[in-house]
Amino acid sequence: MSETGVIRILLVDDHPVVRAGLRAMLADFQGMSVIAEASEGRAAIAELAKLSALGDPADVVLMDLQMGNGMDGASATREIKAQDGPPVLILTTYDTDADILAAVEAGAAGYMLKDAPPEQIRQAVLSAAAGQTALAPEVAARLMGRIRSPQPSLSTREVELVELLTTGLTNKEIARQMFISEATVKTHLVHIYGKLSVDNRTAAIGEARKRRIVRG
Repeated sequence: MSETGVIRILLVDDHPVVRAGLRAMLADFQGMSVIAEASEGRAAIAELAKLSALGDPADVVLMDLQMGNGMDGASATREIKAQDGPPVLILTTYDTDADILAAVEAGAAGYMLKDAPPEQIRQAVLSAAAGQTALAPEVAARLMGRIRSPQPSLSTREVELVELLTTGLTNKEIARQMFISEATVKTHLVHIYGKLSVDNRTAAIGEARKRRIVRG
């Protein structure tokens, strides 16, 4: 945080109109300032390096998850954390298990939804800047639901595999993507089918979408 107590924010979203709206909203919050913008993850990482070189580092990165053909938010978050960068607060429209788990595992300081009231977003930015965790109520409820559910939840790797199933990849292609053997893919599928109470790929995808484990 700057000597004046202002939280400096790097805004990352691939839609210029969304960035403009967020910038306007954040400008209304006392003690916050958007000092730079980027349209995708790789550009955000470069922007952080430039700001640090100029002696004006960002305090918080407000990051979208899905950004066209550029680096996605979870991957960018992972790199930023690996470089001991500032806290990353995810701000997205997606609330599936796959998206939430990917962001949390990447090291995001928080996860908020774009339709959240402005005051919730303001509080989330303050929490992230203070090194605290900030979760949208809906996101916190989904994470707690995974813990409390009497039904066995899919593991992070199983969620990742179901995501790959939705793209139509074969077992061999999934094995290559996940750096595991085809036999391990088949074992994962058996566990996934059991947990979702289905017996084939199509049904597994449909049930995972129904439960909002992956995007519909």
